[in-house]
Amino acid sequence: MKKRIIFLLSALMLVAAGMLTIQSCTKDFEEINTDPFRPQNIPVGEEFKQVLQNIYAYTPAWITQLQQNLIADVYSGYMMPPTPFRGNSNNMTYDLVDGWNEWPWNVAYGSVMSPLRRMEQNAGTNFPEFNAWAKICRVTAMHRVSDIYGPIIYSNYGILTEGGGVAYDSQQDAYHHFFDDLDAAVTALTPLKDDANAKANFAKFDLVYGGDITKWIQFANSLRLRLAVRISKVDAAEAKIQAEKALSHPVGVITDNSGNCLVTAADGSTHPLNVMDNAWNDIRMGAPMESILTGFNDPRGLKYFEPSTIVPGTLKGIRQGIAIAAKDDYIGFSALVDPDKVQLMVAAEVYFLRAEAALRGWAGAGGTAQSLYEQGVQTSFDQYGLGSAASYLASNSSAAAYVDPVNGTNNAGPASNVSPKWDDAGSADNKLEQIITQKWLAMYPDGQEAWSEYRRTGYPRLYPVLVNNSAGKIDSQAGIKRINMPAPEYRTNREEVLKAVQTLGGADTGGTPLWWDVD
Repeated sequence: MKKRIIFLLSALMLVAAGMLTIQSCTKDFEEINTDPFRPQNIPVGEEFKQVLQNIYAYTPAWITQLQQNLIADVYSGYMMPPTPFRGNSNNMTYDLVDGWNEWPWNVAYGSVMSPLRRMEQNAGTNFPEFNAWAKICRVTAMHRVSDIYGPIIYSNYGILTEGGGVAYDSQQDAYHHFFDDLDAAVTALTPLKDDANAKANFAKFDLVYGGDITKWIQFANSLRLRLAVRISKVDAAEAKIQAEKALSHPVGVITDNSGNCLVTAADGSTHPLNVMDNAWNDIRMGAPMESILTGFNDPRGLKYFEPSTIVPGTLKGIRQGIAIAAKDDYIGFSALVDPDKVQLMVAAEVYFLRAEAALRGWAGAGGTAQSLYEQGVQTSFDQYGLGSAASYLASNSSAAAYVDPVNGTNNAGPASNVSPKWDDAGSADNKLEQIITQKWLAMYPDGQEAWSEYRRTGYPRLYPVLVNNSAGKIDSQAGIKRINMPAPEYRTNREEVLKAVQTLGGADTGGTPLWWDVD
């Protein structure tokens, strides 16, 4: 019964999504999202449970579907719905749906920024560990939001301008604030990592590491490294400074799968992908995943996806941006293997970040680009209990051609010829393609981070859409670059959002690159 109720709610939301609006001006979020039935004397720190479960929303699943699944999970190449939403004119075919695409913003401000601000006000100076933890959570959530839209409300959150609006940070300024917040958080937490009281306070509300402050410091350092690499093409000097700061910190970065940032639902809720996949049949494997996993003969394929029923015994993905006549045509393609926890970062990603740091000549990477690349692959294999990756890493196999058994016009050859085996004689760009392709495989199912890295590097090489309903706003070959600013912000914070758009250096469309997307 619960699944059926959620299904009906989702269906209604998606039908109405083209005209869906809510009163969501960021300046009003705290008032709008205050629960009148919420006890006012809850323990300081209880808000962390809400925050951790909404960086990537656990429930209801329709929110997650709009927050990430019908945006980044598809644009990353990981997944594709068999469902021709809105007559096949939707995000997948670059007809961006405003009523869908405001939800990453809505969730971030209503269920992350607002409760964190409330917690910090309640904590005051009595709980420095909570104030530091809040900064880490804020950066974790809001860099994802910035990597969707570009400019965001961050340093000015909760501060009204003379005109009654709330001012934005450009993406460049937002990233600088992210680094500052990580500085403050790590500085505050490092002397508390062995403090029994601080750890006990964390443990009450920690849905990731059970109160282990050392692991939170390692995560914060790893997050700094992620963001440093993200800006490496647009601000190489700052990227190097920030990366080396993360790598040289005495507590270090995440080095094994015990440090993976995986969020467990406090109420036992299932992962929302399981609802989308099983109850609704609204998501399936993406064609790039099929091409690369099968071409590499990658054993992670069956850890991520179920064999299809349309071509029994094989993994079969759907190509993004195609003409889908009916859901039943593609529902038999590969379903997802049900994930159990929300994944925000894994140790394998950090090894690939370090491999790129070594490739760029930054200090402190702790190995060569090859050794760190190979350790990243092995760590990903370890995460899924797959044993030694030695034979895989010796393989010269490459991506396979894509064949659509429903419609041959969607067929395509392999988009890339890199292999798992490290090519030491290859160019720096070829080596980067190898690193990012394996990082892309290891970060699954976090489509948000995968989409960001694809836009930054162009890797792994993905198939272009065949149906482009953007009216020329988005180039099919270059792919979608961002999501336009939320429609409610134009209605309720218009003066400030217009200023924010100017920082993009282009129109507020899906074809305008973000600050760090310079290629």
